[in-house]
Amino acid sequence: MGHWLVIDLEATTDEGGWPVAEMEIIEIGASLVDTEGHERDHFQRFVKPQRRPCLTAFCRELTHIEQSDVDTAIPLPQVWPQFERWLNQHASRLVGWSSWGDYDRRQLEQEWRQYRLDSVLAALPHLNLKQAFAKARQLPRPVGLHSALQLAGLQFQGQQHRALTDARNTARLLPLVLPLKD
Repeated sequence: MGHWLVIDLEATTDEGGWPVAEMEIIEIGASLVDTEGHERDHFQRFVKPQRRPCLTAFCRELTHIEQSDVDTAIPLPQVWPQFERWLNQHASRLVGWSSWGDYDRRQLEQEWRQYRLDSVLAALPHLNLKQAFAKARQLPRPVGLHSALQLAGLQFQGQQHRALTDARNTARLLPLVLPLKD
């Protein structure tokens, strides 16, 4: 049976948002799910930002990530090998990876280049679940994760804008979009 990895990132930001080029990952959440959307394993780590180590008040309020969470974390070049070791346990069953929208993919690709990091994910297909959900539901335009869950008759579970919680909620929509067959 194939598995999908659903990733969500939290990153530095301020009110009004920053361009991806100025954002840095501060939390990685990943949920490994089977074809029915059941979680088989997960990964969560805080990441210490390098360029702007102090989180803005807006970022702390949005993500509920405290300054102390990132202060005691390690930078992405040390966190990413931990993620890859975790992921390699599952690589033989991995069909692809997904995120809600393209932000997470673009942010990862940017930081992989910046820190010269390799990833198993680079060789796997990425599914923009936000676009796929809109297409599957014949929506005039993509909607946010919370709205998509409501359209699917589901309630958001947990604290929004936390990486693992968002990844797990996103994963719940995967079986509704893909004809996942073994």
